[in-house]
Amino acid sequence: MDSSEQRIRIAVQNSGRLTDHSRDLLERCGLKLTQSKNQLFCYGENMPIDLLLVRDDDIPGLVSDDVCDLGIVGLNVVEEKRLAFENDGRKALFKQVCELDFGHCRLSLAAPEGEEFHGPESLVNKRIATSYVELLKKYLKKKNVAAEIVYFSGAVEIAPQLGIADYICDLVSTGSTLTANGLAEVDVLLESEAVIIQTKAPLNVAKQALIDRILQRLDGVLQVRESKYIMLHAPRAALAEIRALLPGSEAPTVIPLEGVPDKVAIHAVCTETVFWETLENLKAAGASSLLVLPVEKMLA
Repeated sequence: MDSSEQRIRIAVQNSGRLTDHSRDLLERCGLKLTQSKNQLFCYGENMPIDLLLVRDDDIPGLVSDDVCDLGIVGLNVVEEKRLAFENDGRKALFKQVCELDFGHCRLSLAAPEGEEFHGPESLVNKRIATSYVELLKKYLKKKNVAAEIVYFSGAVEIAPQLGIADYICDLVSTGSTLTANGLAEVDVLLESEAVIIQTKAPLNVAKQALIDRILQRLDGVLQVRESKYIMLHAPRAALAEIRALLPGSEAPTVIPLEGVPDKVAIHAVCTETVFWETLENLKAAGASSLLVLPVEKMLA
């Protein structure tokens, strides 16, 4: 088989809120990339994995059509495209394989500030501007509400000011954009984050093995995103108390200290955030020589 057929192609957003996180995550998995002159393609130097840099709403289609093997994209785009495929009588030939715990946002309904909202019934016969037509249709059908959907791409939040809609349905992260445009969030349709999707097309053994390998590495990086490695000395008598103070640590390693029978060294991976208060509480319990180190990657 030609070696080019063994290369994995991953579709990634070319610019936007997921771009830097996606590139950083793959590089933390050990992938070294060289970007093409046209800025639309990245070649994997040390692994047979390449990136195709595209619009985020093109990613599900590229994966479904087997142009790309994997895609990193927001769940909001995945679900919108899945519904669009179904409504067109097509099958979405991709599957979600991993949640990435970044790019968190929500698809929400928003109304002009001061507008009374008493639930979905307030939307009856109203105009709602959105670029997420299919997800909004699904929501309205589920709520048994008849409303007019106004397709609006770009700055959806200005639609009420232009007089072309009564409400909007758009992505919300901090809510600051809504506030700046005199809008208030009134209902949530979908909680979203970045996910990895994979083509459902049959892959040869070598390609699938490579995908499994990169997904394993991704899992190893994601597991330790907030983790810290703590090393400290502690009195044997305080061992139980100190174990209980280590955040997210199941089984710390306890090592005898040479020549100091009443003290031990404790090493632990803490999967929860280690605050200054955590260290102060450990010290108050008798710990000393505390050292906190970042964890870059881990394979269970």
